[in-house]
Amino acid sequence: MLTFYLLQEQKKYVEEFMNKVSRSFALVTPCLEEPLDAFMSTAYLIFRVADNIEDCRQPFEWQQTRFVEFKQLLQEPALASKILSSWSLEDWPGLNPDETQLMSLDGLMLWQIYALLPDVVKEIIRRWVCTMVEGIEQLLDNQQEPFLVIRNGVRILAEENDYRRYCYFAAGTVGQMGTELAIDHYRFSTDIAKILLAHSGTCGQALQRTNIVKDFPEDLANGICYLPDVWMQEVDDLPLLLKGAPKEWTQKVLNNVMTEINNSVSYVMHIPYEAVGYRLASLMCLLPAYQTLLSAAQQHDKLFTPNHQVKISRSCFSKCMDDAKVMVRDNNALLEYSQKLQTAVEAAFG
Repeated sequence: MLTFYLLQEQKKYVEEFMNKVSRSFALVTPCLEEPLDAFMSTAYLIFRVADNIEDCRQPFEWQQTRFVEFKQLLQEPALASKILSSWSLEDWPGLNPDETQLMSLDGLMLWQIYALLPDVVKEIIRRWVCTMVEGIEQLLDNQQEPFLVIRNGVRILAEENDYRRYCYFAAGTVGQMGTELAIDHYRFSTDIAKILLAHSGTCGQALQRTNIVKDFPEDLANGICYLPDVWMQEVDDLPLLLKGAPKEWTQKVLNNVMTEINNSVSYVMHIPYEAVGYRLASLMCLLPAYQTLLSAAQQHDKLFTPNHQVKISRSCFSKCMDDAKVMVRDNNALLEYSQKLQTAVEAAFG
């Protein structure tokens, strides 16, 4: 197990930015043992830098230039001052103030922390972030797969396979990176590592698909839809106009998400009990996804309309945290929870 600690100033910086870019994930990483918590938090913020380049509403050529600079930072973090100074002079339309701040010189300490990480950790982060970036560039380049089409002024992933590939690049890569960091930290056996690696993309993709449903109106307002065009054509593009969708179609969309969440259950159940922090962190991601999906199912008649709003309450989120602690050493309880949620989602559709 590596010996690595952040200084108090560095811990405060990471905590501050984690809360700015993802309050929910900011509650997850403290469950991890040191120094895995520092590795995961730093890696997550670096992934968010890549996300910000993707989300910025600038031309593709501009984004390509930023990705080249971003990859330079991954190889040579000492260039951070120079590159972030340049980024500070750029416009970042589409980003909120906190996201824009991470792309400025205020993001310098992130790269200083990254530079201090053990080489094996940097290599894992760099490899998976680069894989993510390559996928994003394919998405943004209309000459490559996954393909986007334009319908009603909205960019839409064309085929179901494009949807799968996008979810993998956007979030499956995060899950694979996290798995490798956990394997290195806990020194899992070869057999356990092999099983986890085989299922490592599921948790990230489950969260991504959950967020695609949850954030559908917001994405639409930004001119993009991540649900595939072939699905939209089945219901005459009604969701793209926020005119709702037939119950059977909505159930199909949610069942697709449910399948990925269920796959994540299998992943978590293979995490050894002694890896308490990692199991707890994984459950704290998984259980809110289940509850978000149930919330969507219970108001399925409002989905893909102007009243589309899928968000669990704070009390529900707190209950997920309590439930995660109960299941952290009990796979039977996790399996029972999973089956109960599946039944509740089915019941919501009558």
